[in-house]
Amino acid sequence: MRIWATAAVLASSWLISGIGSEPINATSVLVENAISSPAPTNTKQITVSNTEFGLKRVDSKGKITIFQTTRVPLQEGSAYGWRIKLKDYQGEVKWREVLHLPKPPETWGTDNGEDFSISADGTTSVTRRTQSAPEGVIENFWTIASGDPVGKHRIQVYINDRLISTFEFELIPVK
Repeated sequence: MRIWATAAVLASSWLISGIGSEPINATSVLVENAISSPAPTNTKQITVSNTEFGLKRVDSKGKITIFQTTRVPLQEGSAYGWRIKLKDYQGEVKWREVLHLPKPPETWGTDNGEDFSISADGTTSVTRRTQSAPEGVIENFWTIASGDPVGKHRIQVYINDRLISTFEFELIPVK
């Protein structure tokens, strides 16, 4: 009852003060809304069916497999990374990876000149990529370089600003 009374008071005050007395151009409102509200590229909810993290292995035919581990030997030239299988998904995927290190490495770099940034303290990188996923698979790998820090690392993977997977692992010295 109070809501109805408030609405009646507001409506009558608007009519008396002249608010709302000019006609609204519905076409311009629709065009404004269409410009300011981009259409979603894929409205289907993305779900994960499988995740893998570990050392990258490439066989003689070029097929990539992952030796699953959370302890990665700090061996220059070796590669580690993740693979995520999306359930019933095909097409392009825009993902973001956030890599947290225990301390800054001596150098940072990427191979593809991709959308890549580094935090001010040098311990976190953000990689953004649009990747074709015809079989619903997305992945990313890092190659170990001289000066990479030992210790606990974390990778978080996001799709459409939604965290879909976290990988915690440790780079360990080679004896």
